[in-house]
Order: sequence, then structure tokens, then C-alpha cells
Amino acid sequence: MAEKKQKGKQIAVNRKARHDYFVDETYEAGIELFGTEVKRLRAGTVNLKDSFCKVEDGEMFAYGVHISPYEKGNIFNRDPLRPKKLLMHKKEIIKLGSLVARDSFTLVPLSLYFSGSRVKMEVGVCRGKKLYDKRESEAKRQASREIERNFKDNYR
Repeated sequence: MAEKKQKGKQIAVNRKARHDYFVDETYEAGIELFGTEVKRLRAGTVNLKDSFCKVEDGEMFAYGVHISPYEKGNIFNRDPLRPKKLLMHKKEIIKLGSLVARDSFTLVPLSLYFSGSRVKMEVGVCRGKKLYDKRESEAKRQASREIERNFKDNYR
């Protein structure tokens, strides 16, 4: 359900998502991949920067997740930007679909990681930030960094 802890090796993180959106809830979803795509994930060649998720016909898909083609994959390589099917329980998918349709929420991939031998995606239910919200969060981050720096300097 919501707020699951990640177990395993981190593959990629969508840092831009936390900058552009308020993340209200997170969900863990499996992702349907082919063999050459998994090999590229092990090498860490994936980009989540401009990706998003959609619920269509009771299924959830991730769009814009770029997994580079495998050099030795020849005919088995898939399109790097093809929509990837996300694997979740039907009730969760219906709940997320109704949230997106009813309210002003967006489903955004936050990270990819290995959980054992399986690849999992952390999907966030997000609300968009306005420009002043982005400035405010940046100011808070800089202030906390300055406090941390001063604390380290005073207590050495």
C-alpha cells in the first residue's frame, strides 16, 4: 500500500519530480520489461526526467521512461520510449485512476529500484507546484543547509 520502504539497489531517481510537484502518497508498482531492458537497467541507463503515468482501461502505463537500447541486443531491442505497463492490484489502479480524474492529481514515477531480482517503480500521487512554491522550498533547503554548515563548524 502507501509508504512502502525500498529494499534493494536504487537504479534511478526522478529528482525533478520532487522539485515540480508536492508528493502526497507513494505506491510501489512492478514494471513489465523485456530481457534487454533489464540488462540496461542493471547498467543504470534509464531516464525518468519527463515521465508520467496514465490509467487506461483498468491498466496503468508509464510514459516517457527512457531505457537506452542494449548494444548487443540486435533484433530483441524494444523502442526506448515505449509505454511500460505497471503491475498493481486492480483496486489500487481504480483508486488512482479516480483520484487523477476527479481531483487535480498527477501520477509521476519517482524512482526505479531492484527488489530482489524484480524491478519496482515508486509512483507518486502528486499535485503541481506554483513558481512561488518552488522558490519557497528552495529557500527552506538553502536555510537548512546553512544551519547544518554552521552547526558542523561550531561543534568540531
